Amino acid sequence: MSAIVDNFWWLLLIKVLVVAIFIPTFSLVLIFAELKISAHMQSRIGPYFAGGRWGWAQPLADGLKFMQKEDLIPADADRPVFKIAPMIVLMGSLAVFVIVPFSPHLIVSDLDLGIFYALAAGSIGTVGVLMAGWSSANKYSLMGGLRAGAQLIAYELPLVLAVVGVVIAAGTMSMGGIVAAQVEPWFHIGSFGVRLPFIFQGQVVGFVIFMMASMAELSRTPFDMPIAESELVMGYLTEYSGIRFTMFFLAEYAGMFSMSAIAATLFLGGYYLPGLPIDDGAMYVLGPIVLITKVLFLVFVMIWMRWTFPRLREDQLQSMAWRWLIPLALVNIAVTATLKVVF
Repeated sequence: MSAIVDNFWWLLLIKVLVVAIFIPTFSLVLIFAELKISAHMQSRIGPYFAGGRWGWAQPLADGLKFMQKEDLIPADADRPVFKIAPMIVLMGSLAVFVIVPFSPHLIVSDLDLGIFYALAAGSIGTVGVLMAGWSSANKYSLMGGLRAGAQLIAYELPLVLAVVGVVIAAGTMSMGGIVAAQVEPWFHIGSFGVRLPFIFQGQVVGFVIFMMASMAELSRTPFDMPIAESELVMGYLTEYSGIRFTMFFLAEYAGMFSMSAIAATLFLGGYYLPGLPIDDGAMYVLGPIVLITKVLFLVFVMIWMRWTFPRLREDQLQSMAWRWLIPLALVNIAVTATLKVVF
């Protein structure tokens, strides 16, 4: 019994270390991708010298630069809250990866309420942002924190409601079970079973709502009102510098990866690709490659959105959530439930 317990803790420690190393590393890849993609969209070269001809070491250079900067704390700030806020935001982004299945067996913990856990863990960042805005003793930080609170509360609703349609269609809240439901044949042509991800099973509206709400949750353009450099300096980030600012920066890109991974799992079939063998041996090798490819595509969409659309006004941002996304998500739930019962 003692050996089983020891093996459990060793395995858990290894999984946590893999997540803790893989996600920050992949965040640097996403930062480099954003630098290059945005440069291409604006007919610029972008990073070119750091690390070699293609500037691949630019994110590392920026990270080292931030870590060398002095860690300043305002004199009137609530020091304990100010210090812990970026840690909470980063922890919220990393905690989501506990339930993301990269293959049938490559998952830290396949919880029965996996998607519920993912949404709850992703919401922790909201608390960290509010803490950062309030504790900074700066009017711009406070306004940015209040904007972030209003925005994240508004877009949390369509985010959750978009997931409900998938849960109804899959009949489970387990992330592994949701992928398995998409691997099951949707219909048969003779003896051939046609397997389709949920986006092609009527959840395209839910997918669009989920992606828009995810970008709002991450405060990325055109939903970056909590930062809004032209209005609030840097919003709740105004007083942060050095390693704490870097933690907020990494949390944004880790959040892009985590939200894209959840969207790929819920709507795009996760680690499964139609036409690939379903046996566990093949999926154990191909699964992570398939999932990461889907994640990179969704991250590209987020980057493309950022550099294509202008920032929304605060009233437009709230109107989109309450007047459009939430009613559409409710209609999607009603239609999905009706079709589930009928067919």
